[in-house]
Amino acid sequence: MTSSAFYPIGTPGTPWGPAEVAAWRTLQSRKRSHADEVLGRIDALRGRFEVAEYGRLDYAPEQYPLHVVKSRDWDEALPIMLVTGGVHGYETSGVHGALQFLERDAARYAGRINLLCVPCVSPWGYERIHRWNPDALDPNRNFREHSPAQESAALWRLLSPLRDRARMHIDLHETTDSDESEFRPALAARDGKPYGPGTIPDGFYLCADSARPEPAFQQAVVAAVARVTHIAPADPDGTIIGSPVVAHGVIEYDCRKLGLCAGITDAHYRTTTEVYPDSPRATPAQCNDAQAAAVCAAIDHALAHG
Repeated sequence: MTSSAFYPIGTPGTPWGPAEVAAWRTLQSRKRSHADEVLGRIDALRGRFEVAEYGRLDYAPEQYPLHVVKSRDWDEALPIMLVTGGVHGYETSGVHGALQFLERDAARYAGRINLLCVPCVSPWGYERIHRWNPDALDPNRNFREHSPAQESAALWRLLSPLRDRARMHIDLHETTDSDESEFRPALAARDGKPYGPGTIPDGFYLCADSARPEPAFQQAVVAAVARVTHIAPADPDGTIIGSPVVAHGVIEYDCRKLGLCAGITDAHYRTTTEVYPDSPRATPAQCNDAQAAAVCAAIDHALAHG
């Protein structure tokens, strides 16, 4: 059984070309407003933070400004902490969890860290509640120099100068039911490959970087989130989304090899959160709270352990 047989675009076993990508793009419609729901909240932070445009997505006839929120009094003597959300625009709590952290929690770290936060890396995907960009590219497989994905290239340019200086980077994501109902079948169809059904974990988990896993750091984040929402158990085969569970609520990826956001810098502490918003045991507010709690725990551990 292949996803191509059921996905409405493409020929089974044949990767998409420009015509298929264009046909897929026509199916994507704007469902919410990045300007109203994200930029409005970022603008409200200007009194407390430095807000700057670090790039602009040109998807004619639409353009999307990309904004970074930084500590107003940047001090080169302080550790640099990076927070990114909305790399996959459909993962709502990644965006709103980052904004909630900025609004409610970031003040406690003033004068202690240099904070750099990008709440929404992929505004086109945010508006269409989609994983990909308009070119049917996944930004979170394209964080590398000369990236073909505009979102990834812009963030790479922003963060690369901090590659050897960042102490911590936490990238906020979700795993949703639509991963199985839409995005993985679409990926298989796009690449002309068979689709094998997977499972969606019920709960929060982390993807550590196998190049620098820092187990104590990962467990500190999991422990903080466990006070807000439940942690995903392993599947019967000891995996989560097909990857071996290395500790409670933790799997590992080679972030740089896969072109993942958390691999942009050499931050000593780095991780990717995964919240499950479709769980009957979690509300949208809990999902946002879990993301904000993960950010605070990550910063706290990085501060305490240098």
